[in-house]
Formats: sequence, structure tokens, C-alpha cells
Amino acid sequence: MSFVELWRRQLVAAGFVPLDAGQLDELLSSLAARLRAGDGESVGAALVEAHLTDPAMLAATVEVIGDQKVAARVAAGYAQAIRAATMADQEELNQAVVRALRASEARLRAVFDNAAIGIGVSAMDGRIVQVNQAFADLLGYTREQMCHLLVPELTHPEDPRDMWRMYEGVINGDVDHVRMEKAYYRKDGGEIWTDLTVSLIRDDDGAPEFTIAMVQDITDRRRLKKRLEHQATHDPLTGLPNRTKIASDLVRIFRDNASVGVCYLDLDGFKRINDTLGHQVGDELLAAVAKRLERSTNHVAGRMGGDEFVVLVEDPRNMRELAESLLTELSRPYVIRKHRLRISASIGVVESEVAATNPQELMKAADLTLYAAKSDGRGRFVMYDSERDARQAARYALAAELPDALDRREFTLVYQPLVSLEDRELRGVEALVRWDHPRLGRLSPDAFIPLAEETGVILPLGRWVLEQACAQASEWAKEFPDRRVAMSVNMTVSQAHDPGLLADVDGILMRTGWDPALLVLELTESAVMDPDGTASLNGLAERGIRIAIDDFGTGYSNLAYLRRLPVHVLKLAGPFVEGLRDSEGESDSVDERIVETIIKLAHAIGISVTAEAVETAPQEAALRQLGCDTGQGWLFSRPLSSSGVTELLVKSFSSSSADV
Repeated sequence: MSFVELWRRQLVAAGFVPLDAGQLDELLSSLAARLRAGDGESVGAALVEAHLTDPAMLAATVEVIGDQKVAARVAAGYAQAIRAATMADQEELNQAVVRALRASEARLRAVFDNAAIGIGVSAMDGRIVQVNQAFADLLGYTREQMCHLLVPELTHPEDPRDMWRMYEGVINGDVDHVRMEKAYYRKDGGEIWTDLTVSLIRDDDGAPEFTIAMVQDITDRRRLKKRLEHQATHDPLTGLPNRTKIASDLVRIFRDNASVGVCYLDLDGFKRINDTLGHQVGDELLAAVAKRLERSTNHVAGRMGGDEFVVLVEDPRNMRELAESLLTELSRPYVIRKHRLRISASIGVVESEVAATNPQELMKAADLTLYAAKSDGRGRFVMYDSERDARQAARYALAAELPDALDRREFTLVYQPLVSLEDRELRGVEALVRWDHPRLGRLSPDAFIPLAEETGVILPLGRWVLEQACAQASEWAKEFPDRRVAMSVNMTVSQAHDPGLLADVDGILMRTGWDPALLVLELTESAVMDPDGTASLNGLAERGIRIAIDDFGTGYSNLAYLRRLPVHVLKLAGPFVEGLRDSEGESDSVDERIVETIIKLAHAIGISVTAEAVETAPQEAALRQLGCDTGQGWLFSRPLSSSGVTELLVKSFSSSSADV
């Protein structure tokens, strides 16, 4: 069923439609086009122009549209058009009343009796002189009873603040009419909302003589407006204020208070519950959390989205105590659909003088502090710390720059030589990525690789590094065909788990022409030991690519298990090498025995060993004596540019030629 057909059915079911089927279809087709163009206000106005003014027609239209924002614009256009039409009718009727008053009592009576809207005439002292039946029926009185009332007796708590000043301006003759939305109490205690226009009647000399009040019942329209406003500012699942309302409340707090506090909450492990028990259980859990927040605090509580909530505090006294009570309340068990669930929360707590910040900066600080709470272990609150959050903000900014940095070619590679410990011959180089940041200068991997992992940039960045390294290695192979120099490239856990890894590697080797037998991919122990990555490792090994475990000894792997994996090289972690002989020839006997054991066991199962962070000649000598195969570190060379490696190869070639 098309949108227009559904809309037509809803309108016909809602009430009387003063159009035939063809006219209605033509109108709705035109209005549907306006909706698609985003012009909701004109759609609401067009409904009024077509005399579809029953509130049920608007309610049916809102239901069909579904989208709250579009529906709100339609309702706004509808309300504005109704208001304009009413004002025109009232103005016309007002003029008729004025003419009738001055022409004859009979004509005035006819206008009074036949008017569909309420009309009342008052003297300058506030006495109600005359009302028509429509006005009396509206308030539930008889006409005689209303004529015993004074205008001030019809006040309501929600009257506009300046209503009586405006009324006084009419009485004094300063203005001829005023208009407002006003609520009245009915005689039976009920409440109605009206569109009220008060006009001044002057005598022949121009002096104020009477006031005429004209009222139209807008209660249904007002309720619809309130309902739409509530839907636009409250979360439909929990009923709490949404992000829009929270922002509005925060502006009010900044305006009316000297200080402000924020508790920004995130539920720990909610995604796991959602994924394992289903979204219905997850939604009911969120609703239960919302109820606890409302019960446990008399401050403004809202849902920011997902599993994030916020509590706003005006002129806070003890934010630590509030955060502790929230953690305690939220950690109590929940019973959802026969499931007994426990869930903790992490809270970022910020309090500040309003003069020292603004709403946007306050929420930004709360968000950063929440991140710190989750990083510290979850199930806790963390108070705002400006220095820590400045570091975190800088980290966020760096993460946001990563994707564009790759597009702008801000990354570069340097290469650290790996040499044979037997004769110091160059055996390979390790490609190391650097970020030439336009503002911060050259950044090492520690500064951005974890961010690349978090943001997903690591996959395209890793592909770029591998392709650049293989392309450069191929260039060296062409220039120095007699030198078999291996190229080592680091690979993260995310890359090892990437389903497209093998296809990417195949494509890169084909495009660059690099020999897979001279490619070494370095992974951490955790990546190699993860069963999810075994298939990829086997696929790489089948292609002749060698696998190296980087920083071996810092993880939890064992050599016996490594026999079952396609591992070819162990790279001893730097701390083991540091414990070997220093410049005085002394060594840590424990470290030396550990290194010796690792080397012997590795060789026993056919795995070669490379020592990282070799910085002194005694360390080199100790490693050579223990049987280590290759070494890498500042003793041999710092990371070099591609041209620096070329020079090294030239020197090595010249040296070997001279020996011949």
C-alpha cells in the first residue's frame, strides 16, 4: 500500500472529509511531494486550507508520517494556519460586534446568540456585563452566573506573566486589543485552554467604555502540541529527558545557578547482555536503570543515547557522595524476564563554577572523564582532572586526524637493519612507520598505533605499510641482485584477524614483485597464540612467508605449543637483552640462563632467534656466545631512511667486492 493510500484511509477513518475521493487523492499526492522536499510546515497549512481542521485529522497525519521531527513541523504549520484563520475570523467577528453595538441592540443579540465562539462583554471595573451561551457552556456556568463574576476571578496559575499588564493597557486605552493563549478553570474544576482576544470598545468621544473578550477552545490542539513537544524532548524507551532536553536544562542551570555538576554514566558490559539475551531484554534493562536513576536522585536525570545516562546537579554540594550512591543503586540485581542480571556503571564526575566554563565544554569534560573511568577498570567513578583530560582530549584529536593523515600521505617508513651476530652481515631490515604530523612533528608508533587500532584505521594503514615496504625491498633487489635482504613488517592483532588479509598480501606481492620467501611478518605473542588467527598464519606460511614473534618473553606463549604453529623466528624482548653483560663485563646470570634456554629450545624446534635492543658490545658478545642468530639495535644502526639503507648496501657491496 502506498503512502498516499495509507494517509487517505487514516483521514477517512478519523472523521468527515469535505472532499471527494479524487480531490483528496490529488491533495495528498501534492502534500506527499512537499513532505519529501522537507516542507512540513506548508503541509500542515494546506490541511487547514482544505478544511481538514478536526484535530483527529492532524493526529492521523502525524501517525502516518511516523518521523517525529517531520511530524512536529507539520503540526507547527497546522497550528500556525489554525491560529491565523481564527484570528481572521475573530477580527471579522470583532468588527461585526462593534458595528452591532453601535447600530442596534437587536443586531448585537443576534451576533451573541449565533456566534460559535465564546464572547463576553466587561465594564471598565472588571464586571462581566454580558456573555453568550457559547462562553457560558465553555466554562460550565449559566449566563446569569457568569454575569456575577469579575474578570480577575477567572485567573489561572499558568496565565502569561504579563497578562494583567496587557489587560491594564486595554483598560487604560493604551492599546485596542491583545491576544494570548489562556487557561480557564471550569465550574466543575476541569481545565480548558483557549485562544483569547480582548478588544477595547470606545464611546463616541473615544473614551474606553467596554472590553470584549472572544475565546475559542484550543484544548485538543494544546494537548497535541504538548504531546509532540514531549516526544521531541524525551526518550521514548525510558521516558527520561533526551539529549535535546538535557542541553536545554543545562542552559537553564547555567543561567540560574552559580555552580553546576554532571555525572555522566555508561553501563559496563551492556552490549554483551544485548547480544546474548536479545534487544527486548536490553531495552527493559535500560528502562529499569532509568527508573532507579529517577528514584535515587532528585536531580535532572536523562538518557543521552545507547547505554549512556546523565545526571545534572544545580549548585552541587557533594558530587562524590552522589556518584557513590548511584553506583550502589545501579549495581543491585535486576530481574528482567526471569533473568537475574547484574550490571555495573562507570561514571565521569565534573563540577564547576558556571562562570568558569560553558555547557558544551562541561559535557565534553564529563565525556572525557567517563572514558577515564572505563579505562581505569569500570564499575567506578572518576573525578574530573584537567591535566589528564587535556591529555585525553589531545589523544582524541590525534585519533580524529588519522584517516585524513593517511590520505594526505603524512606517514613514512624508516628501516632498522638486522645483522648476523656471527659476522655482522646485513640479513634484513625491519620497516617502522612514522607519522610526520604537520603540527607535532615526527611521531613514533607508540603515539598513534593504539589509536589506529581503536578507530579501525589500522587496516588501511597496515596495507599501506606492507605495500610500501615490499615496493622498496623490490627496488633494492633490482639494484643489488646479489644481496638477499629480508623485509620485516609488523602486523597487529586486528590485521591478523582481518578476513581479507591473505587476499591483500597476495595482491601486494603481485603488484610489487617481492619474493614471499624474503618477507617476514612480525606479530605479538597474543596474536600468534589466538586461535582465531591460526588460519591466516597457516595461509601466510603456505605462501612461503616467514612468521616472527615480536617481543618474545613478554606474553604467555610457550615453546612447546609453538611447535604446532607456523613460526620461524623469535625476537627476544629488550628486557632480556638488557640483563646481559654491561660495559664492565658483568651480567645477570638469571637473564643469561633464560636467554640461553630460549635459544637452545628454539633451535631444537627449527626456529631462529633475533635479539632486539642490542646497544653494547658486551651484549653482542654474550648473545653471540649463547648462539643467537641475528641482532637488531642501536649498536648496529639506528632506523634509517630508504636512502640510508641504500648507502649501507652500497658499502656492504663495496666491502664484499674488495674482499674478492
